[in-house]
This record gives sequence, structure tokens and C-alpha cells, in this order.
Amino acid sequence: MKNELVIKNGRVIDPSQGLDEIRDLHIADGVIKSGGRNLPTPAGAKEIDASGMIVSPGLIDMHTHLREPGREDEETLSTGTRAAAAGGFTSVCCMPNSIPVCDTRTSVKYIIANVAETGVVNVHPVAAITMGQNGDAITEFGDLVEAGAIAFSDDGHPVMNAEIMRRALQYSRMFNIPVLQHAEDQQLCEGAVMNESFESTKLGLKGAPPEAEEIAVLRDIALARSTGGRVHFQHITTKRAIEAIRQAKKEGIRVTAEAAPHHLVLNDAEIAKAFNTNLRVNPPLRSESDRQALIEGLVDGTIDCIASDHAPHSEEEKDCEFDLAPPGMIGLETSLALINTFLIEKGLMNWADVIRKMTVNPAHILKLPGGTLAVGSSADITIIDPEKKWTVRADKFRSKSKNSPYIGWKLTGQVARTILGGRTVYQR
Repeated sequence: MKNELVIKNGRVIDPSQGLDEIRDLHIADGVIKSGGRNLPTPAGAKEIDASGMIVSPGLIDMHTHLREPGREDEETLSTGTRAAAAGGFTSVCCMPNSIPVCDTRTSVKYIIANVAETGVVNVHPVAAITMGQNGDAITEFGDLVEAGAIAFSDDGHPVMNAEIMRRALQYSRMFNIPVLQHAEDQQLCEGAVMNESFESTKLGLKGAPPEAEEIAVLRDIALARSTGGRVHFQHITTKRAIEAIRQAKKEGIRVTAEAAPHHLVLNDAEIAKAFNTNLRVNPPLRSESDRQALIEGLVDGTIDCIASDHAPHSEEEKDCEFDLAPPGMIGLETSLALINTFLIEKGLMNWADVIRKMTVNPAHILKLPGGTLAVGSSADITIIDPEKKWTVRADKFRSKSKNSPYIGWKLTGQVARTILGGRTVYQR
């Protein structure tokens, strides 16, 4: 055997196998060969002592913006994948809102080829639902899937035309892959920069009503019911939308959903404290009651995944009035620690639940390899120091952009090592 590695004494948590116990892992030639207690370390093999650490399947982020091609001043496939590795992610799914939009076979191939040259983790391209994300002409799904696209989304440009969305769900059934929808009625949200609430009234800022998300979710649930297609709701935020998804699942409709860490730990009252433009996101930070409903949906399984919605922006773009700033914040390097600090440590979730929503669930929804430490699977592994206390610092980010509202925050839990195919791609 070549390139052998044994990870010793870690708390192996693998929801795909129902594992949560102290054990060792033996890796050879990039594949997990065996697991158990007191495994011998073969001559010449490297040994990693993971005592006190959590050993997890490599994390999977199903909502990342890598900005290349077109906005390499904000992020590149190289810097974005290094930020992902530092956050414990071995696979990320990049959204299609590059310049040009990822809506052709050539666009998909470009991402795959460039990641092979400059990236350090797996990158799975998500292709646009409509040409140019303009909402009026469906892309060539078959051609895009053949090129390597793993799902379809117009991301920040929700498909407003119900007939186009219906056709997309019908078309995607041929490939059994999901349509990822940013659920928002744009007509209700035109000009909005935050949640419509007491807070927006107090600040004199145009608000996006929660009903805009609820209406969009209800429409697409109805379309998924009639077509049998698979719809996945991106970064869901409102109480009534969560209730609608919960009911749709009870009815057996093919619907899944994700939540972003910033919507789980922040609410719209934060904006008045500093007018920090890094708090301007889309969908916006919602009310505290919405935040609590989102946590409840995550805990009871209505929300399937935690996804970063990593959205880099340059300092120059964010250095302006709140209502002029582009929406989005970076999140790959802080997601896991935020969830640990504000959900696990507060007793709202446990590590097995969190790892399930950041590994096996996204792998299942998108039919990706990974999300497991089963024998024979690729050795994509995240080693986590759950007790490590650290302070978020801008100069420590691997991301090319620094637009995070968490700079200066003290968090608990940090990635110690990220392993892709048996090779360390990040070490603290």
C-alpha cells in the first residue's frame, strides 16, 4: 500500500452509518480501508492523533459563490477552495452567477478544468435554470448535466414565471436532480434592503415582507406536487415558509430546504446597532420569531441542510451607505464555529445532527459522492477541535474578501485538519 494514514483515537461521528464512538480510521491510496478500535499503524504510514477531536465526513456546502470567472477581485476558484478547506469543507457547490453566467457546457467545463489546476477541494458546478439568469428561456439541461452540472438554480434571480418554473421541474425529472430556488416574489421586494418590520420602519429603510418568501414557496410546492419534480429551497428564512415546507413533506411532495448560519444566529435588530453593511444579505435577516422558527425547523428535520451562502464582496463595494451596499457576506470559514457556539453549546442541537445536515444530507439531495466514512469511500475527512476558542480576525481569512460581520467575535470550535482523498489540504 502507498500513501497510508491512520487517524487514531478520534470521536468518529458518521450519521450515514449511525456512528458516534471513539475509534481509528485506516486510509490507503485515498480510500478508507478500515475502521475500529486499536488499529495497528503499518510501517511507513503516517499517524494522526485525534484525541479530543471529532472526526467527521468531509463537510459539503451546497451554496457557495466563488465569483470566477468575472469577479476575480472578490474571489477565485483558488482562494475560495482554500477558504472552504479552512472551514472544513471538502466539497462545495458553486452558484452560476459568475460573469458570464454558468449557463452553457463551456461554462461548466471551465469551472471543472480550472479547479483541477488551482483548487484544493471538490467543486461541483450548479448551472443556471434560464439563459443569463434572465428568467425567460430554459437552458439545455441535458447538455449541462453531461458536462458536469449537479443541479440548476438562478440563485439570486428567482424564477418569477410560473410556467418556466413548471417546465424546469418537468425537465429536471429526466435527470433526477433538483431545481434550487431562491424563494422570493421580486415584485413585493423591489427596492428592499432589509426585512419589513418594526426595525425597518424605525430605520426608515425599505423592507422585504416575509410574505414574499411564503408566496414563492407555496407556488413552487404546488408546482412540485403537480410535476413530481424536486425543488430545493435555498436559504429559507420565514416562519410561514417553514410551516409550508413542513406540511409539503408530510404530503410526500419532493421538497427540501437549507438554512444559512447568519439567519440562524442573527436577526434584523442587529442592523440598527452599527449599520454594518456586511449585515445586508438577501434574503434579509428576519425577526427574532422567524429566527426561532428556523432553528425549530432545523431541529425537527423540516430544514435538511446548513449551507454557508458564502458571498464575497470587495471592501470598496461594501464601504458605502447601507442601502447602496451589495447583499452578501462570506461564510465558509465561520459556519461550523457559529453553529457550534450558538446551537450546539446552547443545547439546541448535537454534533451528530449538525454533521448530518452538513454531510450526508447535502450529498443525498445532490447525489454527490462523499458524506460518509464507510469502508471503500473516498477519504474526505474533517477533523474538528470542538473546544477550541478563537477570535475571528480579518487578516486570518483565506477568502480574498473580508466582508464578515463576525470580525472580533469569540467563537468555540475550529477545524484542525481537512483531508481530501487521504491528502491534507488544510491544517490549523
